[in-house]
Amino acid sequence: MTSITPIGDRVVVQPEAAEEKTSSGLFIPDTAQEKPQRGTILFVGPGQVENGKHVEMTVKAGDTVLY
Repeated sequence: MTSITPIGDRVVVQPEAAEEKTSSGLFIPDTAQEKPQRGTILFVGPGQVENGKHVEMTVKAGDTVLY
């Protein structure tokens, strides 16, 4: 994968794969699958400047997040 550097307080998230089968083994069609709302952070920006001070990001690559 290419290295990406987000700007400011932005992050790049890899969405978690949607469930394709139910626990009982039935396949879920694409139209009925829920959109992913959870993922893993791949790249993190350097943070932002607030009131003249640099504020570091509180997340890091590899963290799992909800969005």
